[in-house]
Amino acid sequence: MDYQEQLIAQRKAKLDRLRALGIDPYPYRFEPSQTSREILAAPEAFFERTVRVAGRLMAIRAMGKSSFAHIQDGEGRIQIYVRRDTIGDDGYEAWKQLDIGDIVGAEGRPFRTRTGEVTIDVAQLVVLAKGVRPLPIVKEEIVDGQRVVHHDISENLELRYRHRCIDLIVNPEAREVFRTRAKILHTVRRVLDERRFIEVETPTLQRVYGGASARPFKTHHNALDSDLYLRISPELYLKRLVIGGLERVYDLSRNFRNEGIDRTHNPEFTMLEAYQAYADFTDMMELTETIYAEACLAVLGKLALDYQGHKLDFTPPWERLTMVEAIERYAAIDVEKLRDDELRGLVATEESGDGLASMPRGLLINALFERRAEEKLVGPVLVTHHPRETTPLCKGAREGGPYIERFEPFALGWELGNAYTELNDPIRQRELLDEQAANREIDGEVPPVDEDFLRAMELGMPPTGGLGLGIDRLVMILTNQPSIRDVIAFPTMRPVCAAEDERDQGGR
Repeated sequence: MDYQEQLIAQRKAKLDRLRALGIDPYPYRFEPSQTSREILAAPEAFFERTVRVAGRLMAIRAMGKSSFAHIQDGEGRIQIYVRRDTIGDDGYEAWKQLDIGDIVGAEGRPFRTRTGEVTIDVAQLVVLAKGVRPLPIVKEEIVDGQRVVHHDISENLELRYRHRCIDLIVNPEAREVFRTRAKILHTVRRVLDERRFIEVETPTLQRVYGGASARPFKTHHNALDSDLYLRISPELYLKRLVIGGLERVYDLSRNFRNEGIDRTHNPEFTMLEAYQAYADFTDMMELTETIYAEACLAVLGKLALDYQGHKLDFTPPWERLTMVEAIERYAAIDVEKLRDDELRGLVATEESGDGLASMPRGLLINALFERRAEEKLVGPVLVTHHPRETTPLCKGAREGGPYIERFEPFALGWELGNAYTELNDPIRQRELLDEQAANREIDGEVPPVDEDFLRAMELGMPPTGGLGLGIDRLVMILTNQPSIRDVIAFPTMRPVCAAEDERDQGGR
């Protein structure tokens, strides 16, 4: 029996002793009357009152016939004082069967210790959940009123991401990230709702995937004996709703793309897509800036922030650059003066492959931008007027030329979203989608032609502005988190064997 198994066996033995004492270690209900934060915010108001709190034991200091402990609820921590003289022999015997990580309810009156710490003098203690698996070892102390953690599991990223519940228990900062995420989502919805957008739901399982260039996840519906694909984008369904008369719609939902995993990419991610009839990409620029500004104010109370050492200011309006201007500024290359073969030479790498020879000029310009300019866009900046070949769903620039009315917001070298003046000519739309689909054998990310969507467009689609924003990167920026896995509660992880998983969890 290894050390972890020994600890589990000891806890199970304590569980049996609790039951032998006539105590149900997993009762049905307990109703706290206050949270730790409420008591600590105005302790004097509770000194003459009985309070009821509930939470997880995070520290225990036994001293013979009495003990101090800290319990952690959803809003913080508070110290409790447990005495044999107060809770009785049976109650104190039950207390001795508890370990760090167990969940208890405590009733009593708050007071201040000689060191000034607000503490609840427990008159009644209730066991709410006896844990049989120990938490990882985390050493901590209070220094000048601040919690100081030694050997923090924050460095064990595998454990934090794979077992998020452990991360949330021992890292209050992690809990705050997800509270902030919820606040950001609420703010995004508020901004759109105030502008008369309505939130809608689009299918997660789709017969024909589309709206983006990405490899899908494929599944099979047994009852219908039909292959289905997980949504890579809600775009084509949202446009159907605009055609149907829902003139301002948005979907704030999960999307799934069968792609690699890195610091800013997860195969399952949250995206906002919004469509507004009778608008264009300039309206979407203003909407993008407003969403970011309002989210900054809701979370930070200001528009300027520091992200991992980078200073960012999201005060509207943001800088605007065309893609050609960005390449010229950051790569010192004037693409308008280069022949196709010269562009091809600048883009070529050892990994380019045979596809580079047939790549059209617009995609060469886009590739050059991605390789030479994108990472230098600390921003925030809106990069406009992409080459026509980058998407078949966008209108050409009204001033003419080989570019379209598309922009992508950038900051920190990351693409934060994508927006168009949407193409609403059904005949031209069919031509472009057919043209794109002809390259499906060469480019596995090209989606098939969605005939149902094209038939809907033939009914008449109003001029429309469309916007997609990645929510996870927005949360990363506003919570100053270095990885997308820090802001997704359950990120996609590689499979591990049971032995690896057990070793990673450790214990105390």
